[in-house]
Amino acid sequence: MQVTVSDKGQITLPHSLRQHLGISAGTRLEVEAQDDGTLRVRVLARGSQGLFGLLSRPGERTRSLDELDQAITDTVCERQETP
Repeated sequence: MQVTVSDKGQITLPHSLRQHLGISAGTRLEVEAQDDGTLRVRVLARGSQGLFGLLSRPGERTRSLDELDQAITDTVCERQETP
């Protein structure tokens, strides 16, 4: 699939590719130049859907929001006490 770079340095991704990858207006992409001259493009997480499973720990029980808040508070307090 070929695209053309505009005079502003922009490219337009074909509709079929955007549809296939779920890319819509405002979607953030990460572009990385490879040593061989190619570009690696990755779709970044979109909203809360991209966060699903981020804190998952296989084999551990699910924690409540209150438990998570307490763990964060405890960690912050511990770090403030350490010189």
